[in-house]
Amino acid sequence: MGKKMRSWGSVFRRAFPATVPVLTGFSVLGLAYGILMSSKGYGPEWSLLFSATAFCGSMQFVAVTFLTGAFAPVPAFLLSLMVNARHLFYGLSMLDKYRGVGRRKGFLIFALCDETFAINSTALVPEDMAAGDFYLAVSLLDWLYWVAASFLGGVLGNFLAVNTKGLDFALTAMFVVLFLEQMKTRKNAFCGLTGILAAVLSLMVLGGDNMVIPAMALILAVLLGGRNKLCD
Repeated sequence: MGKKMRSWGSVFRRAFPATVPVLTGFSVLGLAYGILMSSKGYGPEWSLLFSATAFCGSMQFVAVTFLTGAFAPVPAFLLSLMVNARHLFYGLSMLDKYRGVGRRKGFLIFALCDETFAINSTALVPEDMAAGDFYLAVSLLDWLYWVAASFLGGVLGNFLAVNTKGLDFALTAMFVVLFLEQMKTRKNAFCGLTGILAAVLSLMVLGGDNMVIPAMALILAVLLGGRNKLCD
């Protein structure tokens, strides 16, 4: 995987700047999630445990409804599958990048959220750093941001009465920043435009509730069809 840095401290210092947009977004959303859990009667330890083990962002917000409602494992499973099905596409596209990372692979797979995928799929790894070390540092930092913010939100929720309406827009804003950063290169610009057109087409044909998976499939088909030119 290339040359190794002298220490893990160096690896994390070099990887940290790439994760700043995620830190900003996760700080707000994680706090909101912890506060929401607290408002439903779950202490900060539950927010910490759920974020550390599930680590599924938007699905965690949805899961609060299942935790406070009637026991319904089948609907919960099906909804989780639908919400997180996009990770199947993420995983396929990261097979080459994560090849040969050794024991890091298990955590890299577990921590592959939307934001980590956006960074690791496009970031330029420093020449003096092993790619696997960089990917692991980004994945671990993003995971820690979410877990820490969720726990802090759970603690603050015991003392503050906060209206969290509208805070989820921070996630949208963060993706806009990451998208614009990726669009700076010619290769990523094509991929970005493909994503926009596929999403608009799926939205027009299928509507907002059913567009995600078809849009992902269309994007995958276009990129696979043009992979030879993209790899030139």
